[in-house]
Parts: sequence; structure tokens; C-alpha cells
Amino acid sequence: MQTPEIIFIMGPQGCGKGTQARILAEKLNMYYWEMGGILRASKEFKLSDGLTPGEIMDAGNYLSDKQLIEVIEPRLKTLPSAQGIIFDGIPRRMGQAEYLFNYLAGREYKNLMTLYIDLPREESIKRLLLRAEIEHRADDTRESIESRLKEHETATLPILDYMKTKTQFVEIDGTPSIEEVTEEIFRVLDIHE
Repeated sequence: MQTPEIIFIMGPQGCGKGTQARILAEKLNMYYWEMGGILRASKEFKLSDGLTPGEIMDAGNYLSDKQLIEVIEPRLKTLPSAQGIIFDGIPRRMGQAEYLFNYLAGREYKNLMTLYIDLPREESIKRLLLRAEIEHRADDTRESIESRLKEHETATLPILDYMKTKTQFVEIDGTPSIEEVTEEIFRVLDIHE
């Protein structure tokens, strides 16, 4: 299999998207776009509506498409053109998906893949509460976790059909160990150790 130029790693919070995206980016020498990290680094960025991403996220909410596009637009312009890209944590809604696909089409990317790492809701909550304890992350309270999972179910799940029409779409079971999930992703991408 030819390695995709663009890989979207999607799934509910706690499914291991970030871990798998980092492993894959390193293995394939692809640029790693970590949406969560970008948003945390842009916490104080003043949006045109006067809010900051930090205020929105601390309330356990996602940025609207318009707000998110304001944050990512300048960053997209700095992406390396000779390197594949792994997008982790975007798109989360239809407006973001359409914006991103228009942008990528303009850069003439053609070989795109979505890896959707599936995880049952209760397992997501369990993993995120554990992560909150270990990493002391303010955005990982049970309330904000439940709010983000609900947002994932209502906003992100509906765009999976769109991703299936625009990319090669593969669903991965996120319940096994990190190593087993990595192994399955490598198998799907025909990557040999």
C-alpha cells in the first residue's frame, strides 16, 4: 500500500489518538498536527468575538467552527509542503471538515486516509479520569469529560460518513493495549517494523 499523504486520526477522547498519531508520525516521518496542543498553546489568543480558546475549553466546550478556523488558518500556511501530515483532533465538525478538505484540495493532496479509533464511552471516561490524576489536567474533570464525549457523539460521529466519501476509511478497535493498537495500525498501513 502506498503511504497516504494525509492521515486523519479520529475517535472519542481517551481512545489513544495522540499516542498513536505520535508513533505513526515518527515512524513515517510525517508532520504531526496536534489540535489539542495547538489550542492549549493558543489559550490566550484573542478571537474576533473577544473570547479566548482557553475560556471556551475550560468550560468543557469545543470552539465553534468559525473560532477554530481563526486559530488554525495562520498555522496551516506554515505546513511543510514536501512532507505528509497526520491530523490529530481535527475535524470534529462538518464545517471544519469542509474547510480542511477545501484547503487540502488547494494544495493538491490526493491520497487521504482516516483512522477511526473506536472506544466504548465508559472506557473513555475511565481512561480520561486516570489521565487527569496522572497529568493534573484542569480540562479533565468528570463533567468536562462527559460534555466532550457528548459533543463527540452529536457533532463528530455524524461526519464519519463524509470522511468515508473523502478518504480511505479504516476503523480500529481502541480497547487493546497501546502496542496492540499500534500493531493493528501498522498492519493496515502495511508498515513493517
